[in-house]
Amino acid sequence: HGGVIALMGDDHTAESSTTAHQSEFHLLDAMMPILAPAGVQEILDYGLHGFALSRFAGLWVGLKCLKDTVESTASVDGSLDRVTTLIPQDFAMPPGGLNIRPRDNILEQEARLHDHKRAAAVAYLRVNKLDKLVFSGGKAPKIGVITLGKSYLDVRQALDELGVDEVKAANLGLRLLKIAAPWPIVPETITEFARGLEMIIVVEEKRALLEVQVREELYGKNAPILVGKRDEAGNWLFPVKGALDPNMIAIGLGERLLRYAPDAEVARRLDTIKAFESRRAAQTDVATRTPYFCSGCPHNSSTIVPEGHRAYAGIGCHYMVQWMDRETEGFTQMGGEGANWIGEARFSKRGHVFQNLGDGTYNHSGYLAVRAAKASGVNITYKILYNDAVAMTGGQRHEGGLTVDMIAHQMRAEGIERIAIVSDEPFKYDSGIAWPAGTTFNHRTELNTVQRELADIEGVSVLIFDQTCAAEKRRRRKKGEFPDPDKRTVINELVCEGCGDCGKKSNCVSIQPLETEFGRKRVIDQSSCNKDFSCQEGFCPSFVTVHGATVRKATSVAGTKADDGFPALPEPVLKALTGSYGILVTGIGGTGVVTIGQIIGMAAHVEGKGCGVIDMAGLAQKGGAVYVHVRIAETPELIQAIRVPAGGAELVLGGDFMVTGSAKVLAAIKPGVTTVVVNTDETMPGDFARNADYSLPSERLKRKLRSETEGGVQFVPATAWATALFGNSIATNMFLMGYAWQLGAIPLSEAALLEAIKLNGEAVGMNQSAFLWGRRAAVHPERIAALVEAKQPKTEARRLSDTFAESVERRVTFLTSYQDSAYGERYAAAVQRIAALEAARTPGKTALAEAVARYLFKLMAYKDEYEVARLYADPAFKAQLE
Repeated sequence: HGGVIALMGDDHTAESSTTAHQSEFHLLDAMMPILAPAGVQEILDYGLHGFALSRFAGLWVGLKCLKDTVESTASVDGSLDRVTTLIPQDFAMPPGGLNIRPRDNILEQEARLHDHKRAAAVAYLRVNKLDKLVFSGGKAPKIGVITLGKSYLDVRQALDELGVDEVKAANLGLRLLKIAAPWPIVPETITEFARGLEMIIVVEEKRALLEVQVREELYGKNAPILVGKRDEAGNWLFPVKGALDPNMIAIGLGERLLRYAPDAEVARRLDTIKAFESRRAAQTDVATRTPYFCSGCPHNSSTIVPEGHRAYAGIGCHYMVQWMDRETEGFTQMGGEGANWIGEARFSKRGHVFQNLGDGTYNHSGYLAVRAAKASGVNITYKILYNDAVAMTGGQRHEGGLTVDMIAHQMRAEGIERIAIVSDEPFKYDSGIAWPAGTTFNHRTELNTVQRELADIEGVSVLIFDQTCAAEKRRRRKKGEFPDPDKRTVINELVCEGCGDCGKKSNCVSIQPLETEFGRKRVIDQSSCNKDFSCQEGFCPSFVTVHGATVRKATSVAGTKADDGFPALPEPVLKALTGSYGILVTGIGGTGVVTIGQIIGMAAHVEGKGCGVIDMAGLAQKGGAVYVHVRIAETPELIQAIRVPAGGAELVLGGDFMVTGSAKVLAAIKPGVTTVVVNTDETMPGDFARNADYSLPSERLKRKLRSETEGGVQFVPATAWATALFGNSIATNMFLMGYAWQLGAIPLSEAALLEAIKLNGEAVGMNQSAFLWGRRAAVHPERIAALVEAKQPKTEARRLSDTFAESVERRVTFLTSYQDSAYGERYAAAVQRIAALEAARTPGKTALAEAVARYLFKLMAYKDEYEVARLYADPAFKAQLE
C-alpha cells in the first residue's frame, strides 16, 4: 500500500520532460494485459514491476485476475527488498518522453503508442529478465512448454503428478519457459527458447493470447510443431471453455513427452491420471444443492407472474428464479435487461413480457435499457425490484442514495405514464413525498392483479416492488437500525397435515420438514427465519403467531459435568506429509465451511509449513454449495496449483451430505486412500419449498460414497451432535475437523490447530471444545450418541414408535381421545384384520398392514374445526411452544 500511495502522490499534472518517465506517475493513454500472477507471492512482486513498467512506458498495466491466484491464500514472504526494478538504459526515448503531455493531440498519442510504447514495454521486460527458463531441457532438448500465470502452477502440478522434476526433465529433453507478461512477449526470448526443439506446447487459460504471438514470432523460421488450444490434428487440446486443471494438462503433456522419450515411470503415472479422469467423466450427481432465495427474500413474492405470462431474468439475486417454477427464463448482461425483447417482440406472437430488473443494476446501467425499450415502442413491464441494497455483492448502499420516489420520477421523466408501487408495507411512505401523478400503491398480496392490469397497457409500464432485502434486515436488526417485530410464527405440529401449501405460498427455506409419529409435518427454523410472514398466507389453521416471546436458547452439554469420566484419548497416527497434501472441505454457504480452510491453512503456517487455500463459493451465500480446496506441504515451494483435481484428495471433510455426494467431490476421491468424513444430518434445499414430498436420497448417497471410497467413509450425525453439545449448529464443522484429525487425516499438530482457532478470534472456547469433542466422537461414538440422546427434548409426537404394535397402540389412544374408545377399537380391528391376512399370505411381512395403519388413521382422525380446537386445547401444544 505504501508503494501505491507514493506513486499516486506524484504530481501527475506537471509537464513531462525527457526524464518524466522515471519520476512521474501519469494518466496513461493505452492499456495492455500484462504480468499475469503465477501465485500469491508473485502478485506482490509483479505488482511492483507493473508500477515501474507503467511509469517507464507510459502504458496502463493490468494484472490478469483469476480466482485461483487473486482469491487464494498462501504463506508468502512479504519483504519488499526482494524486488529490484531496472530501467532500460539503451532504449531510444523519443523527444518529450512517453507519458501524456498537455495539449497532446490524438494522432500524436496514437503514433507514440505504436512507434515507441510497445517497444518500451518489451525493453523493460527484457532488462528485468521477468521471463524465466525453469527447465533447460538438458543436452538434447526436444519438447518445450511455454506457459504463464495460473497455468504455470497447473503445469508444475501436472509435472509433479507425472514424476517430472528438473533432473527428469533434463533426461526427457523437456524445456519449460514461464512468461511474465501475456502481451507483449519479448521476441528474443521466444526465438532462443525454440532453438533445437521439435515441438512447443503453449498452455494458457481461455483464449489464445500467448499462442498467437509465439506462432507469429516463429513463422517462417523453420519453427517446431506448435500446439496449444488445438492439437496436431486440429482437435481441442486445452479448450477455451471451462477451466484447465493439472490432470488435463498432465495428459496432454505426458502423451507428447512419451513420444519423444519413452519412460516407464511417466507412462505408469500417466495411466493412473487417465484412470482418475475417466472416473471423473463417468461421475454424476446423486443430488444437487441449488442456490436459493434467502429466508424471507423479497424475490419469493416479487418474481411471481400471472398464469400465462412470461418474465425475463437479469443480473442479481433474482437470476435464481430461473431454477424455480416462476415462468421466468433468459437473461442478459448487466444493463441489457429488456433489450432482447426489443429485438424479439416483432417476431413473437406474445404481445407482452415482464422484465425483472434489480435496483442495483437499474442504478448501474439498467436505466438505459428502460430508455431503449421506451424509444422502441415495445410492450413491456419493467419490474424494478427495490431491495434497498446491492444484495448480491455484500449489501452495499446504493450510490447516490437511490430511493423509490427517485426511481418513480426518473421513469416519469422518460415518458412512462403508468407507474405502480407494490410493497409489503404500502402505507409506510412519508406523506410529504411528491409522487408522479397517477402513481398507485398496493400491498404485495395484490401483485398479480396489478401485473395483469399493466400487461394490458400499450408500451412501457413500470412496477416498483419495494421490500428490503431479508439478509439486510437481519444485519440491520442486529445493529438496531431496522424494526424487529416482537412476534414469531410457529406451526402446531399436531394440526399440520404436511400439505406444503405454506412453502408454495412463501417459497421460504425456513420451512423445514419434521418427521413425527403421525407423518411428515412442517416446522419453522427459528434461527434462519427473517420474519417475512408470507408463510401465513397459506390456508392453514396450524399457523400460530406468538407475541412477546423470544426463542429459547438451546442448553449446552459440553463443558458441564456430563463430560466427566471420558477416558484419555489416544494420540492419532498422522498421515505422512509427502509432496503437497490435498484436502477438500464441502458444505453449505454460511455454515462456517470457509473458516475450516482458514484454520487448517493458518495451522500449517504456525508450524512453518506451506499452505494454499482457495474458496469456491459462488452463490453459496444463497444456500448453495461451498468447496474449499486446501494444500499443505513441508515448504511453500512444494505447493503448485492449489485446486484439488480428480483423484487428488487425501481428505474430504464433508459438512453437507448432498454437496459431498456431488460428482466433482466424488471424482477427487482416491478409492482406498482418501479419508472421507461426512455429516449425515439432512438440510433440505430450496426444492422442498415447492415439492411437499421432496426427500434427500440419503441411502443412495451413502451407497455411492461407500462404493467410491471402497468402504473408507465415516458417517457422522455431526449437526445433531454438535447442536446438542453446544446449543449451536455453527460448531458442526469444527467438530468434524476434530473427528478427522483423530483419524490421522490432517497431518498437523493439535497445538497448531488450536493456536489457529485462537488466532481466528471467533468463539475460541467453543471452537476448541468442539474440536475436542470431535476427537472424542471418533473414538467413542456410542458414548456421544447416548449423551446427546439423553439431553434432546422431544414432544410425544416426535418420538417414533419402535414396533408396529406400538404404532397401532398409540393411534388407538389418539382416536379414543378424538372420539371414544369404540372409535379406537374400530380402527384397531380393521388394522388387525389386514395384518392377519398379510401374515397368512406373506409370513413375517407387515408393509401392507403398516400402510393401512398410517392412512386409515389419517382418514379417521380427520381435522374438522372441532378436532383443531381439541388439539389446540391439548397440553401437547403448550409443551411444543415451551
